[in-house]
Amino acid sequence: MKTEKQALVPRLRFPEFRDAGEWDFRELDDACEVNPSNSTLPKSFVYIDLESVEAGQLIKKKNISREGAPSRAQRILKNGDVIFQIVRPYQKNNLFFEFDNDENYVASTGYAQLRAFGSEGFLYQVIHTDDFVARVLSKCTGSNYPAINSSDLAKVHLAIPVPDEQQKIADFLSSLDALIAAQADKIDALKTHKKGLMQQLLPREGETVPRLRFPGFLEAGEWVDQELENMAIRGSGHTPNKKYPSYYNGGIKWVSLADSDKLDKGYLYKTKNEISKEGLQNSSAVLHPAETVVLSRDAGVGKSAVLHTPMAVSQHFIAWRCDNAKLNNWFFYYLLQRLKPELESIAVGNTIKTIGLFYFKSMVIAAPSVSEQKNIADCLSSLDSLIAAQADKLEALKAHKKGLMQQLFPSPEDLS
Repeated sequence: MKTEKQALVPRLRFPEFRDAGEWDFRELDDACEVNPSNSTLPKSFVYIDLESVEAGQLIKKKNISREGAPSRAQRILKNGDVIFQIVRPYQKNNLFFEFDNDENYVASTGYAQLRAFGSEGFLYQVIHTDDFVARVLSKCTGSNYPAINSSDLAKVHLAIPVPDEQQKIADFLSSLDALIAAQADKIDALKTHKKGLMQQLLPREGETVPRLRFPGFLEAGEWVDQELENMAIRGSGHTPNKKYPSYYNGGIKWVSLADSDKLDKGYLYKTKNEISKEGLQNSSAVLHPAETVVLSRDAGVGKSAVLHTPMAVSQHFIAWRCDNAKLNNWFFYYLLQRLKPELESIAVGNTIKTIGLFYFKSMVIAAPSVSEQKNIADCLSSLDSLIAAQADKLEALKAHKKGLMQQLFPSPEDLS
């Protein structure tokens, strides 16, 4: 039985456009000029390559001369242009170009340059819809680095309303983008504040007292160098034999290099992999108690965390159970965070950088009394809690925008 074709209208529409009719379903080059012709490169310019843009923001500026420019530097940008990442387009690292300065900007041919016939802001928003990106990906070639050429991109279809509705949607979503950017800036400011505070609360290299001390500890004297082995019980890790499936997926959380993205965030709550009681018993792996501090000594050298629940670790990690009478575990975690650049610098190896066990056996740290340690740890952890709360707000804003976009843009699947 033939079904009636669904009208191409969004589920959510501004009141003044509810009777404006269907959206048009057009090819991209009906909505914009793709790779407009350019003149000679300027003598000097900011070069935008595929590493320069992230989440709609220009994160890196490379000032180069015409003579030193790579052959891929071809897209001379004008305010209002949109550059679309044609390599791995699912990353959505596109940019709405709008800079209020006198510098020249040129983008790499890793981007398609789009110059809108209608609302520039609408064009930028619509190319980020899941529907449009899916259509682009269906025309991509390559598996590891899927890419689309500009001529194929120009023929990808998208849904477009009348110009006034385009602008209304663009203004609304750009205001949400401004909120998201402001929230991200707030998080960056808090992280910068924390970094500066750590530099004040922990002595600098060659110094024995911090620049900033809490009341009650102003006359507490110098921090004392102590051997870590006398302040915490060091534990090891191991990988159960992977030939035996029964050694895995048994409910015991097991920290491995697969969890690198979860480190440096305070508590470690979950692990990507689990081992079984049988795997624990038939290997050198050890179940470390909650509140143990763990540190990666291989790939991701210097990343650390505090175990929220009992977990085992792989041989790529060192684990310390702190003696509460000598070393506060959270103070030690923040101290390791401060030492991370030093740990990265001493790691050796060609393919995978690593730090030998001997370094940790002879490791010496400077520490004040346990009560002062706790004050420092509590201060920094409260900042971390604030940063985490603000990060949750940021994710909520992003989710809100994504949900609105699904409502504001029709899905033309049945029309393709």
